[in-house]
Amino acid sequence: MSRMCEGRVVVVTGAGRGLGRAHALAFAAEGAKVVVNDLGVGLDGTPGPDGPSLHVVEEIRAAGGEAIAHGGDVATSAGAASLVAAALDTYGRLDTLVNNAGFLRDRMLVNLDEDDWDAVVRVHLKGHFLPLKHAAAHWRAEVKAGRTPAARIVNTSSGAGLLGSVGQSNYSAAKAGIVGLTLVAAAELARYGVQVNAIAPAARTRMTERTFADTMTAPDSGFDAMAPENVSPLVVWLGAEQSAGVTGRVFETEGGRITVMEGWRPGPTADKEARWTPEEAGETALKLLAEAEPPGAVYGA
Repeated sequence: MSRMCEGRVVVVTGAGRGLGRAHALAFAAEGAKVVVNDLGVGLDGTPGPDGPSLHVVEEIRAAGGEAIAHGGDVATSAGAASLVAAALDTYGRLDTLVNNAGFLRDRMLVNLDEDDWDAVVRVHLKGHFLPLKHAAAHWRAEVKAGRTPAARIVNTSSGAGLLGSVGQSNYSAAKAGIVGLTLVAAAELARYGVQVNAIAPAARTRMTERTFADTMTAPDSGFDAMAPENVSPLVVWLGAEQSAGVTGRVFETEGGRITVMEGWRPGPTADKEARWTPEEAGETALKLLAEAEPPGAVYGA
């Protein structure tokens, strides 16, 4: 039986550990040729002692798959361009981009330094935008040359981006931005045969082991709901041709659960058909809030 991603070329950023590693291995198991990107930095984004992408490539090759390592910084234009070039130069094509790279610098808002804000927004949000931009430029060129691709982009948001997370204003803002980027990219790139979706995963990684230590501990036996490998099957499907017609969507995924997130939609409304006074506006807002669904829980509250 043919594997789901047989012959496809897949790029995964931040693939040296955690979710990215799980995605890379899962794509390779389904027949994809994988470009394993990882800068090899620590949890806070500082340089690490080794290059974990090489270890993942070795795992894939040991299992009979094909993969290469890429150590460029995808939050720079040169690094993102070289990532796309690595796929094209080595395998002659690019079919799927999985944006996953990121790190944390958690602080309560009043204690958060500007540098920590910039660093986290840079790696998550800019580190999604630039690979997406360079991959999309390639696929647009393919269309202009008469070759419409079945291209896929899978972005990585978070529950923190959908609902907020105390102590993670930089991370939450970046992850919310990724949802907005996903929706715009899905609309703009559809004409080029590109589908763009996002996941909001919950799994055990270097980031979550520290932030949510109590809930991320692996069980002694039974189903390990927080294993990052649980998230990867959905990512593989979204990155495969079989997901045709699915774009502009956000999926929350954790353990054995998959949820389609439905996002902002109009709730209770009132229209005076004239300008409100401040008092009227406040009274009306309170009445509407009494009719509205309560907001989702803020993580860590």
